[in-house]
Amino acid sequence: MAASLTSSLSALSLRRLSLPIHHNPTSFALPKPLTFPSIKTHAADIDTTFFDNVDPDEITTFDPPEKPEGFVEPPSFDEGPQETEEQIARAYEELYGPAYSGESVLGNDVYVMDSKVKKTSSFGKVKKDKIRDGFEERVVQVRRVTKVVKGGKQLHFRAVVVVGDKKGQVGVGVGKAKEVVAAVQKSATNARRNIITVPMTKYLTFPHRSDGDYGAAKVMLRPASPGTGVIAGGAVRIVLEMAGVENALGKQLGSNNALNNARATVVAVQQMRQFSEVARERGIPMEELWK
Repeated sequence: MAASLTSSLSALSLRRLSLPIHHNPTSFALPKPLTFPSIKTHAADIDTTFFDNVDPDEITTFDPPEKPEGFVEPPSFDEGPQETEEQIARAYEELYGPAYSGESVLGNDVYVMDSKVKKTSSFGKVKKDKIRDGFEERVVQVRRVTKVVKGGKQLHFRAVVVVGDKKGQVGVGVGKAKEVVAAVQKSATNARRNIITVPMTKYLTFPHRSDGDYGAAKVMLRPASPGTGVIAGGAVRIVLEMAGVENALGKQLGSNNALNNARATVVAVQQMRQFSEVARERGIPMEELWK
């Protein structure tokens, strides 16, 4: 009884939906999708009366409307005041971030791009490019040093590097690291922080003789005539060559330590003065210095 009642109700509901009845109650046919008639436009339906009075061969001139009373034209782009270099740098830094020149006008971090460097060496560590600031680097000495701690000995490398532009600027630096390359990079950075100016004459030699000492190392520097060259040895020769001195005499008189001799050379150079500086301090012409 219940089965016949269920079948009659299902047949009634399907008739109301106007769906075909099949013997299998689980399957029925879907209605066909609606189709819309395509709209076709003819050329006769388009209004072209606007072009009836237009002559295609006629040359027409543009007649702009009159300017209202009191109208002031805006200034041209080229007539405005020129921006200064600082304003241009500020605008550039606001758009693209800190400049690659190493200087920030807005006080941003100029090393922000270091974290985005994806160049790696064979060991998976970050590989930094060499700094191109006009200074050349020369390694004076690389030594292996050890530090005794509670757990044993720690091995490190100490590098002594001299940087200079061969135009009168030179610096000596030292750095320690667990790898040779890192030690050289740290010492080069330290040398750039200790740049000094070497006084030279037009013949690229010293203005006068000078002696310097650092620790147990003593260095003697003497000017030389053109064509002599740099007659010196060890770290003294490297410092003078990186400074751009072409004619000079140097001698190591004390210890043979490379770092102390390089720093003694810097001390001797810092004691030198140009004749024009001495005459300016004394308030006399430079010709009277030899009287």
